[in-house]
Amino acid sequence: MENPVLLTRVIEALRPVRGLAAIVLGGSRGRGTAGPASDYDIGLYYEPDAPIDVAMLQSAIAPLVDEPSSTVTRMGEWGPWINGGGWLTIAGVKVDLLYRDLGRVREVIAEARQGRFSMNYQVGHPHGFCSAIWMGEVATCQPLLDPLGRIAELKGETWPYPRALRDALIARFGWEVGFAIENAELAARRAEQTHIAGCAYRALCCVAQVLFALNGRYLINEKGAVAEAATYPITLAGLAQEQAEIWRDIGNADHERALRRLRSLSDGLRALVEHYFSPSAP
Repeated sequence: MENPVLLTRVIEALRPVRGLAAIVLGGSRGRGTAGPASDYDIGLYYEPDAPIDVAMLQSAIAPLVDEPSSTVTRMGEWGPWINGGGWLTIAGVKVDLLYRDLGRVREVIAEARQGRFSMNYQVGHPHGFCSAIWMGEVATCQPLLDPLGRIAELKGETWPYPRALRDALIARFGWEVGFAIENAELAARRAEQTHIAGCAYRALCCVAQVLFALNGRYLINEKGAVAEAATYPITLAGLAQEQAEIWRDIGNADHERALRRLRSLSDGLRALVEHYFSPSAP
């Protein structure tokens, strides 16, 4: 259940900030899948020729936060894909502010609609930051302040889920599942447990990417993605349990069994894709 008082306080405090084109509720709360302990992800959208006045943002948020030393970052401080914001606590609730450049978001959406996306290094995203996340954020967020309708306009570009994006995600990540497992099998010959675990993580994240695409769902964060994919109409039987068993086997250094389980998932995914997907399918 959302905290309307908290959201109203944030919206009213930030409304006067120069350069702030739109405020949205994102993450699991925007999608309606949050638990009681979930953070509030607040997206702050701005036009590239009129960026957010960070000093004004800092002043606006200061009276709300529990910790007086809490700060918001400069533009670009967290990298090119999560290019800044703030990790705050307001009335005991974790609130993350995230900057988003509308110019770049528009470009990413236009590319994704044509089946083009990129995977990028970004702190906090060990699977990598897929550029299509920005499209998914727009698709699944709840606008809190959108005076010029910019988010509403972009939402119209995100539905229905683009067939070209579906095709491209399935092709890219379907291939990488097997490739990651092959790398893990090479590492297992030398008992390189860290590398095996890393490859297993990549394989499982890629399985989630394919299942999200098959179901026409946007994957906006790899955290919890496999468990969520296991609940979809098109999925792999026993996926959540298999994931738990794979990590148990790796923890017990039973790499051979873990990789057999991953191979079985990979084979099942290939059969699922062949059954439900073809480049000409609607």
